[in-house]
Amino acid sequence: MLIPALDLINGEVVRLQQGDFARQTTFARNPLALVAAYQQAGAQWLHLVDLDGARDPAKRQLGLIEEITAATTMNVQIGGGIRTRDDLDRLFAAGVQRAVIGSIAVRSPHLVQQWLQEFGSDAIVLALDVNIDAGGTAYVATHGWQQTSDLTLNQMIEDFLPYGLRHVLCTDISRDGMLSGTNVDLYRHLKQQYPQLVIQASGGVAGLADLTALQAIHCDAAILGKALLTGQFTLEEALACWPNA
Repeated sequence: MLIPALDLINGEVVRLQQGDFARQTTFARNPLALVAAYQQAGAQWLHLVDLDGARDPAKRQLGLIEEITAATTMNVQIGGGIRTRDDLDRLFAAGVQRAVIGSIAVRSPHLVQQWLQEFGSDAIVLALDVNIDAGGTAYVATHGWQQTSDLTLNQMIEDFLPYGLRHVLCTDISRDGMLSGTNVDLYRHLKQQYPQLVIQASGGVAGLADLTALQAIHCDAAILGKALLTGQFTLEEALACWPNA
């Protein structure tokens, strides 16, 4: 499945390079036209990142999120600074189908394990954003990618599998927003080790060949952000290459 993505700051669609707020490009003043275009193209899911909420949960763009969910029949998953049960309740009440959980899963794993059991495997996506060292070991980053933990990608997955983990969104930080090609080896490793998981690949998709490569290793989904916004290909072209199941 292909999932178009919109990153939101102050109601606008933006992209950051490798999570750096100092390297921000604004692509649209209002996301609703893009939401409508993605729906018309045939997308079934939309991925939102509330970057205001990521920096300060008190500034979460709930009004905008409600506008988007009300304006589309696409299912919506959203991440960005989700830290409490109240955050989840508000987002689900705003019409979101899945919450994308990142840093809090490293800091308070027991809390997220509880959410998995309470809300169900399909309501929670574990966002594991990784820095890969020279030896090829992937370490999970936190705090908007500004810090790297001492937990490996595999350790994190193993910690949550017993609690019903099903959806994992994995980003190779070095490739995010760079249009440098996706890290196929990373996702091949994940699918071989954890065939029961639904893996969403994120970061680096630059052309249709990247999607073909991800399909070939049986990756379940790909997040499409900058490639769509910069016109590397259209969502219609991508879906012709990788039709939604």
